[in-house]
Amino acid sequence: MRNIIIISLLLIISCSETKKEEIKINNLPKGSVVENNSKDTAEAKTWLVKSIESYFNADISNQENIMQNITTKDYYDFKTDATNVDLDVDGSLTLKEFQQKWKNKFNTENVALNTGFLISAQDWTKIEVKKCDLNASLENDYSFYVELEDTGAKEIYKCIIKVTKIKNNFFIGNVLEKVN
Repeated sequence: MRNIIIISLLLIISCSETKKEEIKINNLPKGSVVENNSKDTAEAKTWLVKSIESYFNADISNQENIMQNITTKDYYDFKTDATNVDLDVDGSLTLKEFQQKWKNKFNTENVALNTGFLISAQDWTKIEVKKCDLNASLENDYSFYVELEDTGAKEIYKCIIKVTKIKNNFFIGNVLEKVN
């Protein structure tokens, strides 16, 4: 089933020094991306697992703040827009407006609309990282295949998460939510 592993090719978009960098994820064969330093890769993986579990273990009133702290600004804004597409809330975009706004930075076909961060369920019992495997890395960018499990509902959520290292800090820079 997993004959071809989806990985990310990272295109760095020039940003100002105070702005977090953002990149696209594209599907390529695994062998086309060079692996990084294993120490940095291990640090990125450890950070990602800890960040995901901290997010889901936090009080719901703190989750938005945590999400802002663990994602790049562009990804946070992108996912917030995706969550609110066609809803009757301030700042909500139509699907067409959303696609037009983000088409040059993100693949708007690989994001789940009107769902929360990392999982599609609104309610969950306990989310754990079941699997977090490196797909590929290139310089300061790491692509991980991640499976999150809601242990109470016995649901598995699969995604590809791109982690970027910016000034010795890690951030989630993109999430491919539609993964089989």
